[in-house]
Amino acid sequence: MGAFVISKRFNDEYKFVFTSRKGKTIFTSLSYELKFECEESIERFKLSIETANFVKVKTSSGKYFFRLLLAEELFAVSRKYTTELRLQKGIKEIVQYASKSEILDFSEGGFVFPD
Repeated sequence: MGAFVISKRFNDEYKFVFTSRKGKTIFTSLSYELKFECEESIERFKLSIETANFVKVKTSSGKYFFRLLLAEELFAVSRKYTTELRLQKGIKEIVQYASKSEILDFSEGGFVFPD
């Protein structure tokens, strides 16, 4: 099962990524000023996954990615994929596992496994 991972950007705003079962990033969220906004956004997404809209895009260099829209607003952007089939597998993983995925908070920057 995938996971939502909360972290901080260099500008001290919060973001989250949705990672696959193998730990690869599938998509990255927009920035949030406060951590609770980030957490609320994840919960809102988990509840409304069936209404999400995946807009597929092909770059000029031949890579594929998608923009994830919720209520017609940009919610997140995927990583770049080499083929359309891999992009489709990423979307399938989101639809299948996102609503059941756990939230991991790495925003404090401390050690994950302290001594």
